[in-house]
Amino acid sequence: MKLNKDTAEIFVPDGRPVQEALARTTHMGISAHQDDIEIMAFHGILECFGKEDKNFMGVVVTNGAGSPRDDLYADYTDEQMMKVRRLEQKKAAFVGEYSAQALLDFTSSEVKDSKNPDVVDDLAKLIDAARPEVIYTHNLGDKHDTHVAVCSRIIAAIRSLPKEARPKKLLGCEVWRDLDWMNDDDKIGLNVEAHENIASAVLGVHDSQICGGKRYDLATLGRRRAHATYFASHGTDDCALLNFAMNLTPLIEDDSLDVVEYLKGFIKRFEDEVTGRVAKFA
Repeated sequence: MKLNKDTAEIFVPDGRPVQEALARTTHMGISAHQDDIEIMAFHGILECFGKEDKNFMGVVVTNGAGSPRDDLYADYTDEQMMKVRRLEQKKAAFVGEYSAQALLDFTSSEVKDSKNPDVVDDLAKLIDAARPEVIYTHNLGDKHDTHVAVCSRIIAAIRSLPKEARPKKLLGCEVWRDLDWMNDDDKIGLNVEAHENIASAVLGVHDSQICGGKRYDLATLGRRRAHATYFASHGTDDCALLNFAMNLTPLIEDDSLDVVEYLKGFIKRFEDEVTGRVAKFA
């Protein structure tokens, strides 16, 4: 497979040929940055961990050059940080038993440029080769520009493929904005309580980010625990750890759907639910 960046790489933790690693993929997580996958797509990692018939593949779109740095990494150049973050992502892929880990190595500005065809082209190639049943990515309500841009490129890439090559599900998950604001009927709850030690491990290997002043490891597990408890106000907890996802599948089933209008639907339904409750008791 020829990817657009000469520095792009597909890492296979168990050393199998790349073509075989892609072909066995059933679940795929596509993120903007290194460590986003481990934050938002752990449900997919869990679904495949230790399984013979299911395999998870990670795809990181950007090169990690603009990440914050402190402590041990305070004086690292962008080039040094790119190497560190690439290695950390490979460590996560090994610990999480990923089928493969693609590192596309684009800059954030390239990803955010809607006129740049290369990101969509690479994503379409990978999705077509892997044919995953489920793809986990960023949600459309995320507050990070690069995250939303990656989600948009994924939708475009999938829409460029024939129907038989498309995943059955596309889920937009949480990183830089929780999805607890969505109406219960709209959000998808993902039980991620199993193998909490693996959850900690795949997050913990991203030392440059944790040392850089952001305790993503603690915050991510805390958010999952809080979701599990606060999801239902009139019932006991169904699980100990829970992620939420926005269902983006209709956008890859019906190419005529407008992405912005689709997102507005979630916001409008939330507005109606909240204002309706207040009006009922005011």
